[in-house]
Amino acid sequence: MARGTLGEQETQILREIVENGPGSVGDLQARFGEPRGLARSTVLTMMERLRAKGFLVRKRQDGIFRYAPREGSDVLSGIVGRFVENALGGSLSPFVAYLSGRERITEDELRDLERVVDRLKSKRKER
Repeated sequence: MARGTLGEQETQILREIVENGPGSVGDLQARFGEPRGLARSTVLTMMERLRAKGFLVRKRQDGIFRYAPREGSDVLSGIVGRFVENALGGSLSPFVAYLSGRERITEDELRDLERVVDRLKSKRKER
């Protein structure tokens, strides 16, 4: 189970790994660290912290450690859930207010939101 709070850069590198696949420190340095001007040692430190917090696992392949999200966990959903609980006190109202004020929302995002609302309505009817 993933524990601990995440810093902004830890959240960003975790999202990078979730969205674009596992990798070695070198891989993540190239696709995440270099564009942000981060040293390899900084990327390694963040990845090891994420591993210690339970968000990542590492496996040795061909003599190199590759980091991947912990299996069976929905990492991004867990991050959002902790944010809602900790920062918003469990209330979705500030989150909804934020979404309603967004200038740009894609058609795909809108469809995803509509599906979520439909699922929530369906669950409510089942009670």
